[in-house]
Amino acid sequence: MAELWGNAVFQVAFWAIVKVGIILFVMLTVVSYLIYAERKVCGHIQARTGPNRVGPFGLFQPLADVGKLLFKEEFIPAGANKVVFHIAPMLAVFPAIVTLSIVPFGPPPVFQVTDIHVGVLLFLAMSSLGVYAITLGGWASNNKYALLGGLRSSAQMISYELAMGLSIIPVILEASSMSLNHIVDAQAGPLQLYGMTISFLPNWMLFKPHLMLPFVIFTITMFAETNRAPFDLPEAEGELVAGFHIEYSSMKWALFFLGEYMNMLVISSIAITLYLGGWRGFGPEQWGIVWYTLKLAAFIFFFIWVRWTFPRLRYDQLMNLGWKVLLPAAVVNVVIAGIVVYWRTHS
Repeated sequence: MAELWGNAVFQVAFWAIVKVGIILFVMLTVVSYLIYAERKVCGHIQARTGPNRVGPFGLFQPLADVGKLLFKEEFIPAGANKVVFHIAPMLAVFPAIVTLSIVPFGPPPVFQVTDIHVGVLLFLAMSSLGVYAITLGGWASNNKYALLGGLRSSAQMISYELAMGLSIIPVILEASSMSLNHIVDAQAGPLQLYGMTISFLPNWMLFKPHLMLPFVIFTITMFAETNRAPFDLPEAEGELVAGFHIEYSSMKWALFFLGEYMNMLVISSIAITLYLGGWRGFGPEQWGIVWYTLKLAAFIFFFIWVRWTFPRLRYDQLMNLGWKVLLPAAVVNVVIAGIVVYWRTHS
């Protein structure tokens, strides 16, 4: 055993597994109370109190919800493709877990499972897998409304992933790397802006004029990628009853929503890493996890606030915004960012 522990490969694998286990435990706990937080914020927005019966201030409501879902009857429609029907909910969770393994929550390597040089590409690859869970779940259910929800989701995600990918290119050009750690390191210190140093602002990508529009585009596509209002067309209750998950019940239904909230956390973490300095903030590096948590909480509140404030778009409005507004704007900004970076490196 001592010889095995002395093996460097074994140590790396062991600590990677430990970190993944911690992430899973923390994520499941955070998601449970994220749903509670959404219901409380929603209640206050609508002049209600939200859940307040189960436990003090309603804090045990997530436990009651999990217990209810565990004991609900599981139903599989006649004519459903049972293999795909069972696999689809798992696909909703898997990409989020993989993506979280490359996100630096604090100073690496302690607060990161692994660092790869193409972390941005891995994020884009995993985000594109999310559409399979919804599309396959809708198709396997043998229900026309579920199928329509799945088809809407595939069209929506394909449309908005193009703009999302293009909005990340200026950040890659600015940092000269696709590693999330290198992108965070490129945002260290005071703001460096066109040869000037602005000491009272951090060197975040958000504060650079040629990267402000990509941040706005990325933020909008975040809602479309996670199927959150006002882009929740795959589960539009008034049109598709419940959309792609109408035939799911019990824990399979819960897995779809676990995946949705986990994806909210993942894509917010990526936005923080790319545009808001990641775990970097004011003070010593040991406070990195605190800064990351505060930024993540602000993003999650923004997600909830938008959902309960703005009405759902029509499907034609959704497509027009993606193809006629966001995509051309992202292409133009890639050109502008390329010119700025070229001018700075050759001046």
